Amino acid sequence: MSPDCKPMPLFDAKTLIRLFHRKWAVPMLAELSRTGGSRVVVLRNRLGANPAAVRQTLDHLIGLKLVTPTPGHGHPLRPEYTLTPLGQAAAESCARIQSSGRRLGAGALIGRKWSLPVLWSVTQEPLRFGEIAERASPVTDRALSQSLKDLEDSSLIKRRALGTRPPAYLYGLHARAQAIASALADLAA
Repeated sequence: MSPDCKPMPLFDAKTLIRLFHRKWAVPMLAELSRTGGSRVVVLRNRLGANPAAVRQTLDHLIGLKLVTPTPGHGHPLRPEYTLTPLGQAAAESCARIQSSGRRLGAGALIGRKWSLPVLWSVTQEPLRFGEIAERASPVTDRALSQSLKDLEDSSLIKRRALGTRPPAYLYGLHARAQAIASALADLAA
């Protein structure tokens, strides 16, 4: 592949938003990538998640065709769940997102429902509130406002006043968030 060729994004915007609707989706994909597959109890212990959350996240990822149950997993050392080829590609980006989030001290934001879709919305260019809401639809105004505040407090997004009446702001990607933005760009166009 030439340096000018970018890999094709894995998901459209709506699927990307659905992926991040589960708190444990990113860490679970990263863990499945790291181990090559796993059992429910191991995922629960490694992630520190409750059993219902692990089960719901696995069902969610199966529905997105990123994870598949291993047929005939009856052997105690055989994993119950593995990544599909699409899941493996997505898991590599999720592992980068998770490690970058931890390194930046924003690990808790990674699991929030709207943080990554909102951050993804401003990766290409600074946008106004309404434009972000359009790209991250069906986010509510309240959820978007809270996500922007949290991302700005973590220095992942910067806000710039436009100097208009009524006041308006542009939200853009902070340089600190470039590693997360790069991984998000690999996931969606």
